[in-house]
Amino acid sequence: MSSSLPILVAGGGIGGLAAALGLAQKGFDVCVLERAARFGEIGAGIQLGPNAFHAFDALGVGDAARRMAVYIEQLRLMDAVGGDEICHIPLDERFRTRFGNPYAVVHRGDLHGVLLEGCQDNARIELRVRSEVVAYEQDGSTVRARLATGETLDGRGLIGADGLWSKVRQQVVGDGAPRVSGHTTYRSVIPTERMPEELRWNAATLWAGPKCHVVHYPLSDWRVFNLVATFHSDAPEPVAGVPVSLDQVLDGFRHTHEYVQNIIRHGSDWKMWVLCDRDPVDRWTDGRVVLLGDAAHPMLQYFAQGACMALEDAVCIAECAEHTDDLERAFVEYNRERLLRTTRLQLQSREIGQHIYHPAGAHAALRDALLRQKTDEDWFDTLQWLYGGPKQPRSFGN
Repeated sequence: MSSSLPILVAGGGIGGLAAALGLAQKGFDVCVLERAARFGEIGAGIQLGPNAFHAFDALGVGDAARRMAVYIEQLRLMDAVGGDEICHIPLDERFRTRFGNPYAVVHRGDLHGVLLEGCQDNARIELRVRSEVVAYEQDGSTVRARLATGETLDGRGLIGADGLWSKVRQQVVGDGAPRVSGHTTYRSVIPTERMPEELRWNAATLWAGPKCHVVHYPLSDWRVFNLVATFHSDAPEPVAGVPVSLDQVLDGFRHTHEYVQNIIRHGSDWKMWVLCDRDPVDRWTDGRVVLLGDAAHPMLQYFAQGACMALEDAVCIAECAEHTDDLERAFVEYNRERLLRTTRLQLQSREIGQHIYHPAGAHAALRDALLRQKTDEDWFDTLQWLYGGPKQPRSFGN
């Protein structure tokens, strides 16, 4: 009986929609349960490494994803105090040849729209709003999801793709609230004509300074620039999307070069987030229930890989499910295949914020000297593990 039921997906963000697409392609019926009144994505810019495009291709939306992307020329690291370039990584034809796909930046809403359209066009996928999953129970062959409305839905499996504050995770793992990093991020999107002309670079640029950094890059066919300013403020509590004044943003950057402060001054309608993550755990499964994306392995933003990992998860879980009639086994295999790669990114995302983006004094001088020694090929070698993509899931035996 359970084989006639859909796989339930809690959460209609990037990871949830990608998982639905991947599973539907493999012949599964899927029901996506979104808590909000409509499907949409909060936020502005997002960076997509070649590994994200590998996933788009596997999900059948590669061409659509490429059409709405902005293809930047460099990843550029600048000294936020001195104003000079520390190093850059070229994203030219050599990069694309090495990794098999480009590096790009997109508006998060545009990316979500590509995945949503793909789901809407697939007859195997049902999309439901106002359907927050708050708990589940299972009997060995069926999962019953309980919604905030009191309604229950039966499925052959349940994927918790409901983000950092996942209700599904609280049953699977039970590790309480996320870890507060103490880093505060301020976000703004401004029209390109308001970006200082001398800084309108076709690059994902990061200005690294003591306990702070600023990122900017063009979006939406160069109509706007995405601005992200992060300050190690020792904030004690999570905050999400709270409006703040320009002066409050500038307070964390008074010690930086005029270039950096000028960029911030050109922003408007700033909003604040206090960054959170979780410690890695080795088990994301509970019978016919499994976690995906930020619900499984939330990470700080410093590798720009959170969405990319959710996309990879989606491809992997679909391929694992394709190779067996035993969904529990498929979920365990997916967990095993994804664990070490995502754990590495969770932990290294913390380290890169501490040791690459935010150091001062002799620590920063050592960083600069080491990074300036790297050739383009050195950088490509360094990034092979990440942008080359994950290894493919193993086929199941009989």
